[in-house]
Amino acid sequence: MPTPKFSQLEKQVIAAIQGDMPITERPYLAIAERLGVTEEAVLETLESLDRRGIIRRFGATLRHQRSGFRANAMVAWRVDEARIDAVGSRMATFSAVSHCYRRNPTEAFPYNLYTMVHASDEVTCREIARKMAAATGETEYALLFSRKELKKISMQYFPNLLPKPLEG
Repeated sequence: MPTPKFSQLEKQVIAAIQGDMPITERPYLAIAERLGVTEEAVLETLESLDRRGIIRRFGATLRHQRSGFRANAMVAWRVDEARIDAVGSRMATFSAVSHCYRRNPTEAFPYNLYTMVHASDEVTCREIARKMAAATGETEYALLFSRKELKKISMQYFPNLLPKPLEG
């Protein structure tokens, strides 16, 4: 597969979305202002990168312990494939859930839907999983508790292409 060619704006947008997003009502406008382009140009660039499969995932990293959560459990669910979208959509509505995604099951680990649950303690994590099971009718699951937080880093693409932040 040939290496994709990127415009200068595409490279700058990719670099801009890799770090912390501006905490504002319109984060893409803040990025656009930093890059000296319109918000529409940033959004169109992101949509194009998504359509072309260059961007496959765009998500937040929650630093659980820093956020005050003392218990975190990956709940692995065994869900009928015909129901996985509906079940995943319902589970994602729980406020304690930060991640909800599908993975291919294996013979050794037959679960195909994963939810990351955050709470003040393990007992509460278990209760949230029970409520999720009751809300969806899914009863085959395993809780995998986080015992320590590992270093979370992402790849950095085009890191030197961003203008310096404005002083102010």
